[in-house]
Amino acid sequence: MADPEKQKDILTRLSDAGEEALSRVASSQATTKLMDSVGSMRERLEDMQRKVRGLDALEQRVASLEKRVDELSKPKRTTTRSRASTARKTTGTSSPRTSRQTPES
Repeated sequence: MADPEKQKDILTRLSDAGEEALSRVASSQATTKLMDSVGSMRERLEDMQRKVRGLDALEQRVASLEKRVDELSKPKRTTTRSRASTARKTTGTSSPRTSRQTPES
């Protein structure tokens, strides 16, 4: 088989090459831009999550307001009738028929 020292030497070289490659990637401007973009994307995602959570409360408020509008837009027949009957009673106090008297009577 292979000599243990040669195998160590190959593993050491491979390890060194990997470390060198990682250090090049880490010091690259493209990597810096990528990391900045990922960080800002995370912040935007958190903002969107907060806004979406707030939508549930708004939907509940809109639903309750729609119910109120529906209730208010329904015609109330009992209120309209009572107002009409009240108006008739108050206007009939001095009618022209009772104030006229005919000389024949």
